[in-house]
Amino acid sequence: MWEQITGALPNYLILLCTLLSFVIPYAIYKINQQLHQYGDPPWKQQRYEENGKNKET
Repeated sequence: MWEQITGALPNYLILLCTLLSFVIPYAIYKINQQLHQYGDPPWKQQRYEENGKNKET
């Protein structure tokens, strides 16, 4: 069955799909990090937690 699938696709299309299978999830991960950096409330950010712990001691 795998031979039928790979035989139907040109080599460049297989490489393109392989590349996209890495690039798309990585791009979503990076965008998600940026959204969290700018959109999280102060109490949820790591910097706020570090400052709060320093003040308590």
